[in-house]
Amino acid sequence: MANDRRRLIGRVVSDKMSKTVVVEIERRKMHRVYKKVITSTKRLMAHDESDAIEVGSVVQIVESKPISRTKRWVVEQVLETPGGRVLQPISGEVVIEPAAEASGDQAPTEEGA
Repeated sequence: MANDRRRLIGRVVSDKMSKTVVVEIERRKMHRVYKKVITSTKRLMAHDESDAIEVGSVVQIVESKPISRTKRWVVEQVLETPGGRVLQPISGEVVIEPAAEASGDQAPTEEGA
């Protein structure tokens, strides 16, 4: 999808409709006078072409043209499954290097002696 579209991250709270999931977006703001943290939630309907996303999954949704009367969002990717398994890292690519290569120290081998 185009890069200039809004992207939001939220948790799937309902998947009872065909090819549609309800995603709950949670926002936290501090009150400007009382300095109390206020949590507000918004429920958006998003299109799920695969119809395989389960309740409890954390997903990233992106704006799209109107798909139906209430759907203006499409699920772009699943970030985490209900069991807690992370499928796509949010911050970008994760490169895992072995400890010996990362520090530059090589363990001596006992082949020649």
